[in-house]
Amino acid sequence: MTVEPTADPYVPGHGDPAYDVLGYDLELDYSVETNKLSGTASLRVVAREDLDRLTLDLHALRVSKVTVDGAQPGRYSQRPGRLVVKTRRPVEAGQELTVVVTYAGTPRPMPGPDGEAGWEELADGAIVASQPHGAPSWFPCNDRPSDKATYRISLTVPSEYHVVANGTLTSSRRRASTTTWVYEQPEPMATYLATVQIGRYVRRTLHEGPTPVHAVFPPTAASAVERAFARQGEMLDVFVDAFGPYPFAAYTVVVTEDALEIPLEAQGLSVFSQGFLSTGWESQRLIAHELSHQWFGNSLTASRWQDIWLHEGFACYAEWVWSEASGGRSADALADEHHARLAALPQDLVLGDPGTNDMFDDRVYKRGALTLHALRGTIGDDAFWRTLRAWVAEHRHGSVTTADLVEIATRESGEDLVDLFAAWLAEPALPELPKARRSLLRRLKG
Repeated sequence: MTVEPTADPYVPGHGDPAYDVLGYDLELDYSVETNKLSGTASLRVVAREDLDRLTLDLHALRVSKVTVDGAQPGRYSQRPGRLVVKTRRPVEAGQELTVVVTYAGTPRPMPGPDGEAGWEELADGAIVASQPHGAPSWFPCNDRPSDKATYRISLTVPSEYHVVANGTLTSSRRRASTTTWVYEQPEPMATYLATVQIGRYVRRTLHEGPTPVHAVFPPTAASAVERAFARQGEMLDVFVDAFGPYPFAAYTVVVTEDALEIPLEAQGLSVFSQGFLSTGWESQRLIAHELSHQWFGNSLTASRWQDIWLHEGFACYAEWVWSEASGGRSADALADEHHARLAALPQDLVLGDPGTNDMFDDRVYKRGALTLHALRGTIGDDAFWRTLRAWVAEHRHGSVTTADLVEIATRESGEDLVDLFAAWLAEPALPELPKARRSLLRRLKG
């Protein structure tokens, strides 16, 4: 009996570590009325080791044809959540192949240890939110965060609908009653960040400049969108100053009519429901949080879900950066508040390995941010901001681990940080919080 590969124990039954995908080319057709999806996925792959089969992740969609380098494979078979393709002859490490899969069916969210994720039918359209395991709900893939690839996504829908996907819109061709939207994402992207958003939307540019900011939303939400995202350009400038250049060509916010429990980030875009369209802090901090994921999570992607704090801790800290830089509460004040809140909660979470059940626990977010504030208070602002900018620059569009961050922080500060990171990341007890030596607001203005 063949044992199915699992690339990451946090998401069992997903990902094959024997190969990498270099690029995905997805040709999709979707009926909004019937929630039927058909497609052809072309995957350029490279073997990481000698192999005789490829295991792809695919959920609830039926495969009708598979080719490998233009010919039939030895055989292929489907089982729940997986597509196994046996090659005709052994494949050597380093060898490249093109695997083409034709498939169709009714897409639906994929269940996982933390709930459902993936393609979801809306009242009038569709939304894709795949973190951490939902990508197989709409295309065959190697679903592990360390496998980043380029994408071309072509999606045909009825012409009354607007489509948003990752990357740059390269064409929009109308034929009779349908329109084909083509997006290209040249920067490598993890599978869980791939998305399409379908709705009766209009598009507007909120911010011009080197990095344009666009909004896509129902026409009735125009004034609320303009108010809620009025400072998006200013926020972008603050983050560029703090973290380094924005990593993609543009940024898009999508607003759906359907209610969402939380906003969602994908590479190059974020998705909000109309309930988040407020100028109050609770909405504005989420707007900052999702924007910052373009650096932390999308450009720099954790190689393993165990290091999820590298996404959420940084994004939470970006909320505090924005608060301070925009004239709100200081990062020190916010750190003190959340430290007190965490101190009153059970001390049973290890930030550097929270486990599958707690990987999206709010304590991961807040303790992750506190870890960064503790680092800032220990090494001082100059070394701290050098560390963050070097972190972003040296691992741009790559995969990262906590050890990579520790190495850069140690180098930039010249200090021994082993005990600091061990206390915050490896022990459940909440450490005391040192004070930051100088505020970001003074740094930006001074």
